[in-house]
Amino acid sequence: MGKHQVTEQNIALVVDDDPNSLNMVSTALEENGMSVIVARDGQTAIELAGRINPDVILMDAIMPQMDGFETCRRLKQGAQATNAPIIFMTGLTDSNDVLRGLKAGGVDYITKPVVVDELVARIGIHIVNSKLIQSARDAHDMAGRSLLAFDASGVLVWGSQMAMTAFDVSLVSAHTLQAWLTKCIQQPVSEIGSLVMNGHEFRYVGLSNSQEILVKLTKSNGESNEQRLARLLSLTSREAEVLYWLTLGKTNRDISAILGLSPRTVNKHLEQIFQKMGVDNRTSAAVAADRILHGQL
Repeated sequence: MGKHQVTEQNIALVVDDDPNSLNMVSTALEENGMSVIVARDGQTAIELAGRINPDVILMDAIMPQMDGFETCRRLKQGAQATNAPIIFMTGLTDSNDVLRGLKAGGVDYITKPVVVDELVARIGIHIVNSKLIQSARDAHDMAGRSLLAFDASGVLVWGSQMAMTAFDVSLVSAHTLQAWLTKCIQQPVSEIGSLVMNGHEFRYVGLSNSQEILVKLTKSNGESNEQRLARLLSLTSREAEVLYWLTLGKTNRDISAILGLSPRTVNKHLEQIFQKMGVDNRTSAAVAADRILHGQL
């Protein structure tokens, strides 16, 4: 089948309430070397996806009770969101229906009756792309980077395995998180403080090329950033405050204004900080402190 050939290692989850359509698509995929799991409704599809971790999901848009659009949204949201690309199969051809599928989290849209060769080719392309994306996310884990990505509305889009294992959406206030994410978009990275909620600490990293909001996740023991620096570096409370603002890229003049100290006093605190940390300049101190505050989970 060429460049994007599917293999027996690939598992497809086919979701369709029509037994004839289900049988036709399943047979075609099996004949092309794929393992196929089937579901007749959305809830069953969600349960199966959580257990078998399919490589691709083929989703009928129109189903009773929970339609394909809602099923797709649920599969793509939350800490247990599937990484599998979801391809819609439906007789609907209106552009608004296509848009609904894409907004729900689908990657492609195939109209019925399905042309088998086209379907297999598209599946192969999307599986390859999905695995490349997952490899990039796995690389973040190997580098100790615990990353989450949110869209502009605050919906969790994806996360590295390390972050997804640690992140418990039920312990986080959606309103507070959304307000913080909005602030992240509107202000420079250096102006955004970390957000601590119920044992989670979120730190804004920046925007991806696709405009996803990238956030680094670490575990928090309830300490403030300043308290953590003071404890781990044997600093006074005031020294810890000065160092924390240094990690946020503030100049001595900025720190002086923020903390109500004279520039000379800030310089004296920095001298003590450098001595205690064993460094000789503000850049080294800021980098070392940042690693302490935002080290891997």
